[in-house]
Amino acid sequence: MASIYERQRIGKYVFLTVSIVAIVVFLLISNSLVKQLANQERERMKIWAKATERLASADASADVDFLLDIIAQNNSIPVMVIDSEGHILDFRNFKLPEEQEEMEGESVGMGFDMLSDKNRQFLEKRLHSGIGESSLEELAGRNPHVIRVEVMPEFYQYIYYEDSILLRRLSLYPYIQLGVMAILTLIICSAVLVSKRAEQNRVWVGLSKETAHQLGTPISSLMAWSEYLALTGTDPEVTKEIDKDVRRLSTIAERFSKIGSNPELQLEYLNDRVGSSLEYMRSRISGKVELRLHLSDDDHATMLSGALFEWVMENLTKNAVDAMEGAGKIDITTGAEKDRVWIEIKDTGKGIAKKNFKNVFNPGFTTKKRGWGLGLTLVKRIIEEYHGGRIFVKESEPGKGTTFRIELPKAEQIKDKTKKFKFI
Repeated sequence: MASIYERQRIGKYVFLTVSIVAIVVFLLISNSLVKQLANQERERMKIWAKATERLASADASADVDFLLDIIAQNNSIPVMVIDSEGHILDFRNFKLPEEQEEMEGESVGMGFDMLSDKNRQFLEKRLHSGIGESSLEELAGRNPHVIRVEVMPEFYQYIYYEDSILLRRLSLYPYIQLGVMAILTLIICSAVLVSKRAEQNRVWVGLSKETAHQLGTPISSLMAWSEYLALTGTDPEVTKEIDKDVRRLSTIAERFSKIGSNPELQLEYLNDRVGSSLEYMRSRISGKVELRLHLSDDDHATMLSGALFEWVMENLTKNAVDAMEGAGKIDITTGAEKDRVWIEIKDTGKGIAKKNFKNVFNPGFTTKKRGWGLGLTLVKRIIEEYHGGRIFVKESEPGKGTTFRIELPKAEQIKDKTKKFKFI
């Protein structure tokens, strides 16, 4: 089963790699289109600047209407005409903060002196933010957004322009599209995960209820046979051991019956419950396994379902014994900090690779030749869904051992006559 999750992990990396490559290709294509449009705008501005230059020096034989038509065709690129001292002489296609009474500066040219103070300040600020501290003469040679125009011999003006609204929007479009795609992907993945989890829950509940139901009949029969053997004079020690196993089967059936329903939680003291839950395991594990308890000095309280919590401790202990192949040490430690109590189960087994710290709780994951890989899945469900706690691999090193940690909400007794309890 471990290979399934290994393939899933590889599949995730492949999917992530393909997605990143697709995004990079998409951005490169989009940026290439934006650059082509930007180059087209720069060429248009060069033609516009050349027409302005020709118009300024035109004589009676020049085709003035043609030059004016070229200038008038620019109705999208924001542009300013500036003298050699940096004063704005004219502008086009800037969306001004205040509308003018006679005309708008958004799509037509108009004199700078005709503007309101607020609009003049707006344009001056845009100009200074575009050219920075450099002089127009310096920028004319290296900044494509500044073009020098010779209107008369040894008399120059400068044309400063910005990217059009269309170009700015197109440059942002790929990132907006990626953001929308990411949101949709998250929504779809969340829906799939919720659906998958709901389906798993239905399977768990159905399997558990059916198991408890199927165990009920043979347990009742075994109880009857145990009573019959006692009446027929069978050795009391034999019937006593049979009764123990029958009670054990009854406990298992009770545990399965609680899966899928909200178990009733009762106040339990952690040290007492941990100690009692391991009594059954002590006599059923190899003598080569040393089971050591390190209980905290203060026995802190928490809300537990006793039957389910014992199942958790037994599963973790069995896993530790299997990981050590029947020989080693298991240290179980309890403690508390702030608003939670904790239990740590440490073994000296073969350890878990770091990449599998989360996979060990997945249904079907197991490194054993025999086993269904459901024990830790049940443990996680019991601790997190029924007790509001969490369980995780605290640390593990191949060849040296693993430490599982369980954290549960701490309960505090309200010292009054009602003797009620609450979570803190």
